[in-house]
Amino acid sequence: MYHESVLLHESIDLLGVTPGGIYVDATFGGGGHSRLILERLGDEGELYSFDQDEDAQQNAAVEPFTASANFHFVASNFRFLKRQLRAESIRSGKVQGILADLGVSSYQLDTAERGFSYRFDADLDMRMNRAEGDTAADLLNSQSAAELQRILSDFGEVRNAKSLAQAIVQGRMQKPFKTTGDLCELCDRLYIGGDRMRYRSQVFQALRMEVNDELGALEDFLKDALEMLAPGGRLAVITFHSLEDRMVKNFMKTGNIQGEADKDFYGNISRPWELMTKKPIEPSDNELNQNNRARSSKLRVARKN
Repeated sequence: MYHESVLLHESIDLLGVTPGGIYVDATFGGGGHSRLILERLGDEGELYSFDQDEDAQQNAAVEPFTASANFHFVASNFRFLKRQLRAESIRSGKVQGILADLGVSSYQLDTAERGFSYRFDADLDMRMNRAEGDTAADLLNSQSAAELQRILSDFGEVRNAKSLAQAIVQGRMQKPFKTTGDLCELCDRLYIGGDRMRYRSQVFQALRMEVNDELGALEDFLKDALEMLAPGGRLAVITFHSLEDRMVKNFMKTGNIQGEADKDFYGNISRPWELMTKKPIEPSDNELNQNNRARSSKLRVARKN
């Protein structure tokens, strides 16, 4: 199974899919969210589903997607939302709903050669789009200790980020990092108590987020989403990381990721969104029992004013 969609019905219910509208699934993955959106669209409206992962594109080559004239797969990072939609002749302010599920898919984690998981010994890749960009190994073998410390601390909340960063720089002088096993071996020597697997997970998460510039892509996406949505259109975002959630929360509150109120000359505050979720929606106990990877997910939804 490629990916068990998290908060599936909660997110699509709040997206408010209505026949005849234009909708975007910004993170197609295994197609779970797209499948339900298509079902609710019926024979009317359009769905544009984005994903830069070539494996995800294969998931779009099956029914009901191949049988639907409403469905359009866009092989692109969602940070290029506006550019790609305009290439499809969709103008700004014409989209009724946009959904993004920011979690790495179960398929990506479970496919050894992708290098996302510490559970398999494979090339240390971690790129969502394997056709471009530096790998995690490239990053470990080139970045300064200070930069590695920032990445590990900010994105992984690794407690001994400074010590680990210095050990990476020292270790690569003897043997460049190539595989996930190389990194796990170092992690196991440096971890400072607690859950050893959690420590590995934090390190791998930090590198993945940096390799794919996930926060930069999210910021670009949020700005484009605001421009492309019609008044009354809805944005639903599922996050799995505190930094992502804070960015989405701030953006839905103020229209920028810093969370700073935008005031005009007279002091009136600009409010581009109306919050539909005062607090983030989290998975039910039943969903957590069925899918442990949903445990850190949070859903926020807002309506464009």
